[in-house]
Amino acid sequence: MTSLHEIYARGIADGSLSHDAAQEAVLDEFERIRSAVSQPVKRGLFRKAPEPPKGLYLWGGVGRGKSMLMDLFVDSLGDIPARRVHFHAFMQEIHAGMHQARKAGVEDALSPVVAEVVKSLRVLAFDEMQITDITDAMIVGRLFEALFDAGVVVVTTSNRVPDDLYKNGLNRQLFLPFIELIKSRMVVRELASPRDYRQNRLEGAQVYFSPIGPDSRAAIEAVWQDLSGGPAEPLTLIVQKREVVLPAYRNGVARARFYDLCGKPLGPADYLAIAEAVRVLVLEDIPRLSRSNFNEAKRFVTLIDALYEARVRLVASAAAAPEMLYVEGEGIFEFERTASRLREMQAADWGSGAAPG
Repeated sequence: MTSLHEIYARGIADGSLSHDAAQEAVLDEFERIRSAVSQPVKRGLFRKAPEPPKGLYLWGGVGRGKSMLMDLFVDSLGDIPARRVHFHAFMQEIHAGMHQARKAGVEDALSPVVAEVVKSLRVLAFDEMQITDITDAMIVGRLFEALFDAGVVVVTTSNRVPDDLYKNGLNRQLFLPFIELIKSRMVVRELASPRDYRQNRLEGAQVYFSPIGPDSRAAIEAVWQDLSGGPAEPLTLIVQKREVVLPAYRNGVARARFYDLCGKPLGPADYLAIAEAVRVLVLEDIPRLSRSNFNEAKRFVTLIDALYEARVRLVASAAAAPEMLYVEGEGIFEFERTASRLREMQAADWGSGAAPG
């Protein structure tokens, strides 16, 4: 099997990767795991299964290449049973499975769900671990303990150091043992690259396209393909027991149409959750706004406020320039601030000062 160092060097040689000393420094941790799980498991009547290697918790600022390294790692595993999944999506699966188990009268609803997850799985790779929901916080400790006990090696990326997970969360003291579990069963490493590759990709690039038509759609598609870097899947966020769906998501980049996010009865908490979950939002087909679609306009204002405060990068296609989107009806004065923010968010360095998270 080819080592991670060789795969990384090959990417640099063919121009698909740029050399980054910080990225190269953490390759050893991925290679340690790849090498260990590549060894055949020898089983016998009196032979105990070998202890699995420690997992990896890789954290650092957005756009530093964590997801790219995870891609290289998972691709390098070949036939080794592995699964790569976004942490939010995985937790939704767990909650759905537990709900079904409870309906079937199972007392410990988590056990059968974990048993199904770990069936013949050697490596579980999570993208972007972050815990903001108390229902996740209360089960994640038992979940990870069960994964570790089943011999599954967990590799995860995060924008936060473990001690900052579920920061200021409700009943956080009950969550603290999970942080200690991470530190004892996983190697914690920071990817401290000074370069924000995602930001660099957009720096100086056009990010607001109008009017809506074949040219703007082609331009948006090109930006999406460049940023997402592969096949995307829907991302479902649970906000106050309701589902908020981003139709396409990969590596911190989400894609949705205006009516996916503003044509449905979403509120401030939903938009804050979206801003928390993504680092770049590609928003298509923003129409002209007026008294005829006043509710959608109000939601759009709230969405832009949430993205602006969280320093999320916005790539958008719209029927008109920001100042001409809302030209009649009550709310024109309030929309001036939104138009101003849409202009500011087009700046080359927008989002570069974002705090990790």
